Amino acid sequence: MINSKPKVLFIMHMPPPVHGAAMVGKYIHDSKIVNESFDCRFENMMLAKNLEDIGKGGVKKIFNLLSQLTRFKNAIKGFQPDLVYITPNAAGSAFYKDFVVVQYIKRCLKKYSPNARIVVHYHNKGVASRQGKFLDNILYKKFFKGLKVILLANVLYEDVKKYVSKEDVYICPNGIPESLPKEPVAERHNETPKILFLSNLIVSKGVIVLLDALKILKDRSVRFTCDFVGGETDELNAARFAEEVKNRGLEGNAFYAGRKYGSEKTPYFENADVFAFPTFYHNEAFPLVNIEAMEFKLPIVSTNEGGIPDMVINGQNGLICERNNAESLATALETLLLGKNLRIQYGENGYKKFKSEFTLQSFENCFAGILKDVLS
Repeated sequence: MINSKPKVLFIMHMPPPVHGAAMVGKYIHDSKIVNESFDCRFENMMLAKNLEDIGKGGVKKIFNLLSQLTRFKNAIKGFQPDLVYITPNAAGSAFYKDFVVVQYIKRCLKKYSPNARIVVHYHNKGVASRQGKFLDNILYKKFFKGLKVILLANVLYEDVKKYVSKEDVYICPNGIPESLPKEPVAERHNETPKILFLSNLIVSKGVIVLLDALKILKDRSVRFTCDFVGGETDELNAARFAEEVKNRGLEGNAFYAGRKYGSEKTPYFENADVFAFPTFYHNEAFPLVNIEAMEFKLPIVSTNEGGIPDMVINGQNGLICERNNAESLATALETLLLGKNLRIQYGENGYKKFKSEFTLQSFENCFAGILKDVLS
């Protein structure tokens, strides 16, 4: 029997290393909905082998890129897709690499599958911050020509609107698998309220500004403990983190738990009273950790970076603080640490929002619908 399903070649990031875009790539790869809707072929476009390797150059990466391009060409030649799906980076050296990849794919499609279309899916942002540069502006114009674009939130259209018309943009919020066997309880019973930070130890994810805010809270005699869960990086390893804690006199308040995966994270979410993610990372688009916190009925303190305001609605399921501002962060945390009923209310609201908007099934249905629309 001839397979009549549209052929989709997925060129995307998949773990390792583990980060938001790679996890979404894994969800797409494993999706029953996606695999039943399309004749799929998957190619990994990840060059970094670990978190420390992300963003670095080198001769080896150039050879790996050339090998990767050959692999993509062979996939297009042999598979002859109807659609190519790509997850590029938005700015900087990573964009230059992905510019080469996308232009090469366009060239290969013209030769081997001329009727195929391309859709790019952004898990980060940064186009607007670079569009004023002469070279970047020229490259962006060429890069976006003929592409359809998937964004994670409506607010992120501002990042690409100079190069992409609104009718060529689709919105598809990320989702995560429902990991709990039953509905969690919003009320915790910790004698001392617990704050949870969960992300890799990157300064721009808010690690240092959170430590500064914790120092302010301690000076205000607010009772708390805070667990930091995430992988070490070149910026911040365990030893450097311990030094930063000691310098602020937070030895009895702030604790580093190391990297945790999957169900290893569950007890930290279950035992926390407040989730803090004060990111000011310039490429932040739609951090999955905030969605994870919603599933556990945790009130969230975060920033208005990227698409976060579509996830954390200030005064409904959490509080939005100013970016890279320890005083603003401390005030938001203090409000929730001292307000148990408010924590419960925000946690319940966040869980309802998660169930209605951010489950993996919601994402898969939306994503598959977009691909079908692009193909049609």
